[in-house]
Amino acid sequence: MNANLFALFERAFPADRARVALATPAGGSLSYAALDAGSARLAGLLATLGLQPGDRVSVQVPKSAEAVLLYLACLRAGFVFHPLNDAYRQAELAWLVADASPALVVCDPAAADLFGAIAPAGCRVMTLADDGSGSLMAAAAATTALPATVVRKSSDLAILLYTSGTTGTPKGAMITHGNLAANVLALVEAWGFGPADRLLHALPLYHAHGLFVGLGCALASGASLLLLPRFDAAAVLAALPACTVMMGVPTYYTRLLQQPGLDRAACTGVRLFISGSAPLAPATFAAFRERTGHEMLERYGMTETGMNTSNPLHGERRPGSVGLPLPGVSVRITGSDGQPLPAGATGEIELRGPNVFAGYWRQPDKSAEAFTADGWFRTGDQGHIDGDGYLTISGRSKDLVISGGLNVYPREVELALEALPDVAEAAVIGAPHPEFGEAVVAVVVARADARPAEAVIIRALKDRLAAYKVPKRVFIVPELPRNAMGKIEKTTLRQRHAATFATQDPPG
Repeated sequence: MNANLFALFERAFPADRARVALATPAGGSLSYAALDAGSARLAGLLATLGLQPGDRVSVQVPKSAEAVLLYLACLRAGFVFHPLNDAYRQAELAWLVADASPALVVCDPAAADLFGAIAPAGCRVMTLADDGSGSLMAAAAATTALPATVVRKSSDLAILLYTSGTTGTPKGAMITHGNLAANVLALVEAWGFGPADRLLHALPLYHAHGLFVGLGCALASGASLLLLPRFDAAAVLAALPACTVMMGVPTYYTRLLQQPGLDRAACTGVRLFISGSAPLAPATFAAFRERTGHEMLERYGMTETGMNTSNPLHGERRPGSVGLPLPGVSVRITGSDGQPLPAGATGEIELRGPNVFAGYWRQPDKSAEAFTADGWFRTGDQGHIDGDGYLTISGRSKDLVISGGLNVYPREVELALEALPDVAEAAVIGAPHPEFGEAVVAVVVARADARPAEAVIIRALKDRLAAYKVPKRVFIVPELPRNAMGKIEKTTLRQRHAATFATQDPPG
């Protein structure tokens, strides 16, 4: 059987291909027949450009139905889809594109010159706008469709998705067709997806949550989805009555709680609200249940593994816990000696299963470090499993900051800060934030005789980093706290600045 993920989707397409697969708030829609034909035509175009299975296609485009077709076209033709966050700036993009070595870049028309300057030799640049215009779709209109979905093995690479390293150097997670298929089938079963469902999709398409989980669950079950261009609380609230499932990051739900119209009546047709990509505050869980009558289902996933655990569809959903292992996934907790710990003990979370990625692109040393001698993936997250098998995450050993569901690795921001002329050294931490879960905070030491201002530093970083990585506060101090070995004590900094955003209004 063809292990191509698109072949799995094809097997789930409804018998009546006239059924709507994807709709937009403006009233546009794509039937399953149009989804099939449109993605086949795009796949045929890319093949005529000389791309071969395994070639990378780097994509930074606005969210649209055509962007979905491009993703599916890459899958069915055997190309490796390389999504890029639309907030990335030129320096970030230049590094990522150089490392991925794509044969094709597809970008917003406004960014064509930028990508033309940074694309490697021999790489073609095409454009796709949010309204579907641009050179890509124009060329596809005159192209013969790909005759059949390309045969792929489960071990063949489907996605190259970068996750920044703690050293500041991004790492490309190599995600296979088999990884994606195993994960989406487990989620369809665990969350009860079926043809009658309509998913409210307000997540970005450059992130594993919206791309693999959202699209995957809908297409692998023959369901439909409402594709919102971005999250807007009022628009989501207006769309809820026509949908049965919503996926979001905790920030989405805190913002929904600020909408006076969020009540039980607004959620009558919804059977499931799913939260992930960042920890869900128990207070938000409780406030949402009080307002809507729904208990959100929290789950735990990573770029490298897809989804790992989930609170149950039928059964107790425990606030603060990310639930039980999904079918096929094994989870264990280990101590500093690498040995498994008993129930209730806190240690590093390690994973094993068909969902776990194949390693890091062109970084065999990092790939080897990521796995134990007996084949378990080291997540870098800390947590414990209780006597009932529920996993609770207590911290992140890699100092990762998750702001609004997006990963921010402190060292990358620290390097950008220390490149500024007035900054001698910097430490970046996450501080609790009522809307974003965590917000980025920088603590810096000025160079001799320099007097940097917080606003000036933040303004300078906005030209160097994606907006979600830019610190919301910068504190200038005479020196950073260090231990006897000279290492910065970030725990001390987190304690000092834990109440930085405490004056913000709580959700609900």
